Amino acid sequence: MQEIQTREDINKLVKAFYARIRKHDLLGPIFNSHIADEQWPAHLEKLTDFWETILFGVQKFKGSPSIKHIEVDKNLNYGITQDHFNQWVSLWHDTIDSLFQGDVANRAKEAANQMAIGQYTMLWRYRPEN
Repeated sequence: MQEIQTREDINKLVKAFYARIRKHDLLGPIFNSHIADEQWPAHLEKLTDFWETILFGVQKFKGSPSIKHIEVDKNLNYGITQDHFNQWVSLWHDTIDSLFQGDVANRAKEAANQMAIGQYTMLWRYRPEN
């Protein structure tokens, strides 16, 4: 097992992870209904930028994940639950563990844990009943 050291490593991780997401019983339909097949290559590059920024401090990512998650939740009649984020985190951890080890891999897992909590909290705050 190798450590995450380069953008290419991050891209490998992102591609493997989202290949699993797209086939997942709970998460696949959400992602596949919001991202068209022809949009996936650009989306994966943007996600690679995101994780490169998070893990290596390279300022490449521009955008607001929170706004996108709020839009998707609204499109799903505010149906995203904590279980969706738990499943996302579980797949992320499993994918990392199948490909990488070391400090950066552990930081990637911890960052995902924190993101899941933050994103679900953000969704909850922006729901009409709140």
